[in-house]
Amino acid sequence: MKHKPVVTALLLLAPLTACGSAQAGDGSTVTVTVGYQSRTINTVTAGTLLRSLGYFEKELNSLHDGRTYKVDWQDYATGAPITAQMTAGKIDIGSMGDFPLLINAARGKQLGKPTRLVSVTGYNLRGGLNTIVTSPDSELASLADLRGKKVSTSVGSAADGTLVRALQRAGIDPDKGIEKLNQQPAVGASALSAGSTDALSQFVAWPGLLTYQGKAKALYDGAELNLPTFHGVTAREDFAEKRPAVLEAFLKAQAEATDYLDDHPVAAAESVAKATGLPAEVVYLYNGAHGIATFDPAVRPQLVSALKQDVSVLKAAKLTGDIDVDSFVDDQYVKKALGAGYAARLAAAPTASASEVWSKGTSETQSFKTPLKLLTYVSAHQDGIRAAYVPDTTTGTLWFADKAVWVADGDQLLPFVAPETARAYVSAHGGARVVTYADALERAS
Repeated sequence: MKHKPVVTALLLLAPLTACGSAQAGDGSTVTVTVGYQSRTINTVTAGTLLRSLGYFEKELNSLHDGRTYKVDWQDYATGAPITAQMTAGKIDIGSMGDFPLLINAARGKQLGKPTRLVSVTGYNLRGGLNTIVTSPDSELASLADLRGKKVSTSVGSAADGTLVRALQRAGIDPDKGIEKLNQQPAVGASALSAGSTDALSQFVAWPGLLTYQGKAKALYDGAELNLPTFHGVTAREDFAEKRPAVLEAFLKAQAEATDYLDDHPVAAAESVAKATGLPAEVVYLYNGAHGIATFDPAVRPQLVSALKQDVSVLKAAKLTGDIDVDSFVDDQYVKKALGAGYAARLAAAPTASASEVWSKGTSETQSFKTPLKLLTYVSAHQDGIRAAYVPDTTTGTLWFADKAVWVADGDQLLPFVAPETARAYVSAHGGARVVTYADALERAS
């Protein structure tokens, strides 16, 4: 759906003139309003998990500046309403995905209420956070099969960006080659189940959730694009300038929540699951020790570069004009908040993906050097397995072992997220062939 800038501006300005800012003035009590997306689980270190841990409130209490601070946590389904509330002066700090962040930047500039990208939450350097899925019984087996089909996505989201780029690489016009349905994730998921759309391109955690529930299977792994995708934290410029210590307190708390997630991945997944209603097994797929997402508040140059490339996709969809990404990105606050530790975070490499088993009744997972060794363990403990995860042989994207496409190549058993990449491997390796999960387990036993 195309936005109409003038109408949008009037709608966004209305609450600004009517209500004013929710930020308290210079009195003794200051309310800080944080907009987050509880079910967009790559933002949990700035939202769901951070809220449950209470780290932000603790950091605010340690300021000792004569003020009393209160935090108003506001939960939204997507980034768009957070942006609307920020430009209306009602939200001080928000978190959202990379494409919504760009729209946040554009709307803020358009309305004279500029925002700044101040930190990163979860990211994947290859783009594995977005996946195109089909129904479990679908005969679609490749991107080429989407030509002329109905595909649901959320226009302006990173998942839409993945869809557009993937189709272009497959030689399909993303505007004319498919019938695109602009739908919220939950609506698209229902449409897929009802058979009113042929495929769904969405961001975390929807592809993993639907696959885990047996309501979908992967058609395309976004990591095949090999383009970074991420979620981040944005703050109103006027808030950052007026309350820099508060923003730095938030970023310190975010870093603490990130460390907690890294040190206690299973407990963090259980906590997020309890708060969101998502299965913990799905949360762990993305946010676990070797999950699809890496969490780090550092603003990496690769992510900024990717953000600049994303602008063209939004411009083509007529959702924004030119965006000055360099002026939108402002890492001064997170650098100050983390001090000497910032450089170390910036230099750290993402955790390598690995095969992993979550056994029933345990608070820790087991890692295996190869998918074959994982299968051997699973075949001997099938009744005691809560979830098993394996990395795609080509992209490294973690996926559920029982939902992966398996290839037998000599003594090797190799997993893939999508059938097309599995077939590509088979074509390049004589003697290799696709096998069922049951067959893979039997071979490994």
